[in-house]
Amino acid sequence: MKSMGLGDNTETKSAEKSDVTIDITSSQVVAKNCEFSQVDESKESSGNVQQPYSSILTIIHAGYFRITLSLGAQALLFESLRLTTTTEEYSYQPIYHIFRMFPSFAFLLLWTLSLFTLLSLSFLYLLRCFFHFNMVKAEFLHHIGVNYLYAPWISWLLLLQSAPVILPTSLLYQVLWWLFTIPIIVLDLKIYGQWFTTEKRFLSMVANPTSQISVMGNLAGALAAAQMGWKETALFMFSLGMAHYFVLFVTLYQRLAGRSRFPAMMRPSFFLFSAAPSLASFTWTSISGSPDTLSKMLFFLSLFLFMSLACRPAMFKKSMRRFNVVWWAYSFPLTFVALASSKYVQTEKNHMASALMLVLSMLSIFVFLGLMMLTALNTNSLLFTRYSTTEFY
Repeated sequence: MKSMGLGDNTETKSAEKSDVTIDITSSQVVAKNCEFSQVDESKESSGNVQQPYSSILTIIHAGYFRITLSLGAQALLFESLRLTTTTEEYSYQPIYHIFRMFPSFAFLLLWTLSLFTLLSLSFLYLLRCFFHFNMVKAEFLHHIGVNYLYAPWISWLLLLQSAPVILPTSLLYQVLWWLFTIPIIVLDLKIYGQWFTTEKRFLSMVANPTSQISVMGNLAGALAAAQMGWKETALFMFSLGMAHYFVLFVTLYQRLAGRSRFPAMMRPSFFLFSAAPSLASFTWTSISGSPDTLSKMLFFLSLFLFMSLACRPAMFKKSMRRFNVVWWAYSFPLTFVALASSKYVQTEKNHMASALMLVLSMLSIFVFLGLMMLTALNTNSLLFTRYSTTEFY
């Protein structure tokens, strides 16, 4: 009887285990079916958009401001090279005759194109905020998309610094600086505060290469403040950006939890590793008045990081299968490195430094022109094609 009782108990336990297993597997199947149904519903809802302007507003996101970042950085590079090559101390070097061949009309055309593009994208994104606020909110809550909310304000600051008609000492320049810098500080208070106070938003959980755009926002504000002569304000924004940059740099090097959520299509954004220190080098030179040891160290770091990425083309193979707005992440980091080299050559007046600046500047221009041509040829796909979530930013 005892043996029969034990046998019944074992059979009952095995039956219970099998029932639990069936319940777990069935719940997993239901969850997967729910996920698939949500994907299908999202696809159907995306296909139901009939009005052209509405479809553009749902497609254009903050990541499109990579284009204006590149345009603004290129305009600032042209302005820097134009001012550098017109001084007497560089007139005797034949290598600078290449940059003096660019007419001033080319710079004005580039600056006007940058202004028109930035105004257009800003207007479209403002309409997106009004008609599709839920999408903008989703960008703010996304660990990648939130970083590109800095991009419009950085673009305006870069364009302001290269403006041919607005002097840094004018009242209009100061008013515009406050207008473009206050949103950056507000984003700093929100995002940097979350990095060490919100458990689900700890830096180790959300860190990715695009997080460095927040650092670039503070550095761009510091650079514009230095041009106005506001040294204390420039030091404040520079120290705020660099303190978070070093923490972010170490976190990204450690490859913590945030690494698994960075899609392969976003790998061109790895060149932001060279953008932040090169912009920091250029900014610190403007604050201190001349290139010193710190600015040279930051420039060497950016140059090393750029070369280490450029030597690994296989890393970007998946992201190069189809043209995407993410490709513009190749342009403005390279332009910032070229900007830093233009300051470095002011102290190291030798042929090696001049050749390095020439190579970086020409490479930046060629990459920029190539992306301009590809964008013009793929305008329809950029404005009217809805990409998957992994390619969204």
